[in-house]
Amino acid sequence: MTQNLKHFIEGAHAEASDGARMRLVSPVDEQEYGSAARGTAEDVDRAVAAAHAQLEGGAWSRLHASERAQLLLHLADLVERDTALLADMDANAIGRSPMEPRMMDVPNAVANLRAAAGWTNQLEGRTVPTGGYMGTPTLSYTLREPVGVVAAIVPWNSPLMITVWKLAALLAAGCTVVIKPAEETPHSALHLARLAQEAGFPDGVINVVTGFGDVVGRALCEHPLVAKISFTGSPEAGRAIQRIAAPLFKRVTLELGGKSPQIVFDDASFDDALRGCAMGLFVNQGQVCAAGSRILVQRSLAKPFAQALAEAARAVTVGDPRQAGVQMGPVAKKAQFERVNRYIQLGLDEGAVLLAGGVSRPEKGWFVQPTIFAEATNQMTIAREEIFGPVGTVIAFDSEEEAVALANDSSYGLAATVWTMQVARAHRVAARVKAGAVGVNCWSPLDANLPWGGLKTSGIGREGGLPGALAYTEEKVITVLLPA
Repeated sequence: MTQNLKHFIEGAHAEASDGARMRLVSPVDEQEYGSAARGTAEDVDRAVAAAHAQLEGGAWSRLHASERAQLLLHLADLVERDTALLADMDANAIGRSPMEPRMMDVPNAVANLRAAAGWTNQLEGRTVPTGGYMGTPTLSYTLREPVGVVAAIVPWNSPLMITVWKLAALLAAGCTVVIKPAEETPHSALHLARLAQEAGFPDGVINVVTGFGDVVGRALCEHPLVAKISFTGSPEAGRAIQRIAAPLFKRVTLELGGKSPQIVFDDASFDDALRGCAMGLFVNQGQVCAAGSRILVQRSLAKPFAQALAEAARAVTVGDPRQAGVQMGPVAKKAQFERVNRYIQLGLDEGAVLLAGGVSRPEKGWFVQPTIFAEATNQMTIAREEIFGPVGTVIAFDSEEEAVALANDSSYGLAATVWTMQVARAHRVAARVKAGAVGVNCWSPLDANLPWGGLKTSGIGREGGLPGALAYTEEKVITVLLPA
């Protein structure tokens, strides 16, 4: 079915101010199946004005915390009701198996909305004892106030889930938002905005402007009424956003990807580690910021583990994800297909041993075979740079010290996994690995109550949990003179 999508601004669908549109292309067959409004700076200005008006005397600004909580709970129910529709929207847009967002992304989004309803009354101020004012006692206390209009710039790999990470927290804090979805995946953000309207959110609280980053994203980052930018995407784009935001003193939260290590010690459960490493590599075609693409394996286990991982890769059925029995679809777009294949060729050129997969040349669609390299070093390009595809690199280590050193020898620091049956070792290594989240005998779980974010090139700030909501507030100090 052809889809012709429009912006959602102040509760109504709207075309771009100049009528321009952008193509929507299926990664399965490379055919155009619809279009979306190609946003302009004027469209951004309308959306930001609507969001700002709700903060300046609008109905949203007059709601108290419990009323915001009820709206969030109602929205959660509606998202849960539309699980199949939302999952299919995201899956079809990027060629993903619909099973994955149905099992992971949508339930996680629902959980975040419900958790956020509880955060609304936890954004508490505090009383602060002081020495008074020029000999007169005072009462000093703080309030948590919404930071203002938020620009939420969302990637294409898990559109609904990541949109809700931002949306749930900022709504709990009392902010308003303009969402800029990735140009490949505007569908679920637009449907989410319609669901929010059905739930009773005032028009203008949640706005969606579709389009390209160099126009819509830049206009949002530069807009004087946007107080905070929450961005998930590449380090290159994150650096550009920081350069814009710095002279304008805008707050930023940046989640910028990773090159996450999975450390497999020789005392680990072989089968559990194998299943976990495969999931960390191949979920969503490897298009996951926390993908465990560096498989660090103790040397005595390295060869059999690499062979078993290669067998798991060869067992994955690649094809149209809408067909029964297919486990992996294509990568999301042509540029990503070319990027992943370029890295696979680099791995071959630099001397890594190819055990499964390789450079892919499908007749139609952007399909990449799950690929495993072995006998690699941590200095190879495939071990240093984020590939964002189903490509794993197995690297051997000898000691715990070396494992930690290899894990930390990266410009990224988003997530890591430690596979071991030794409790003391698990705690030691988890504490020493430089990452925002470490899973022990599991891939780092994404839970609504846990903060998520990285170190180094992986970004700034946290999303999720109460800290994620607090990040959308400012603390105001009020001091009252208490004369005798």
